[in-house]
Amino acid sequence: MSDYNSKIKSELISRIEHINNISVLELGVQKGVSTNYFLEVCDKNNGELYSVDIEDCSEVSNNPRWKFIHSRDDNFNKIFNLIPSQVDVVYIDSLHEAYHVEKLIYNYYAKLKVGGYIFIDDISHLLYLKKNLRNNFYCEINNKETFDKILKIYNSNSNLFDLSFSFKSSGLGIIKKISDLPLKKNKEIITRNFSFKNIVRLIWIKLKKN
Repeated sequence: MSDYNSKIKSELISRIEHINNISVLELGVQKGVSTNYFLEVCDKNNGELYSVDIEDCSEVSNNPRWKFIHSRDDNFNKIFNLIPSQVDVVYIDSLHEAYHVEKLIYNYYAKLKVGGYIFIDDISHLLYLKKNLRNNFYCEINNKETFDKILKIYNSNSNLFDLSFSFKSSGLGIIKKISDLPLKKNKEIITRNFSFKNIVRLIWIKLKKN
C-alpha cells in the first residue's frame, strides 16, 4: 500500500466510515484513488459522492452513487446547483496553492454540516525540502504556504471548528465544524519571533552554548 493510500485510509476514511447516508464532495479526481475509497464508504452507508475536476474523469467509475461534475472547483454557482444543500465531507485535493485552498475553504464551509469535515491534502512541506526524499521547490513552498494559511483561518475562527494535522506522506489538514456560524475573515498571526526580547533571548542561548 502506498503512503498516500495509507494516509487516506487511516487519517480520513477512519473518521467518516460510520456516517450513515453520507454525502461527500471531492475536489480533484485524477485517477480516482480517493474516489474509490469514498465510494466504498457510500456503498456501505447508503451515501452519495460528488466529484469535481477540471479534467474529464467521468470514466473513473460507473458506480450509481457517483456523480462527476466536469468543472473548475471554484465555479461555485454551477457546483452549488448540482450538490445537496449540505454535505458531511469536503475533500480538497486540486490546485495546491494557498490562495486557492483558502477560497475553497471559505466557500464550501457554508455547505458543511455541523460535525462534518473538510480534509485538505498536501499541507506538509517536509518531504519536499532540499535534499529530502521528494526534493521539490514548488511543493515545498506551496505546501508550507497552505499550512500557514490554514493556521491563519483557524486563528480567527478557533471557536467555530476544530483543527488537526497528519504529517503522513504529504500531510493532511483536518477541519471539523462545531458551529453553524459563518467563518470570519482570517487575519495575520503576529508572533514575537523578531521582537527585541526574543533576539536577546536567542543571543543569550547562543552564548550559553559556547
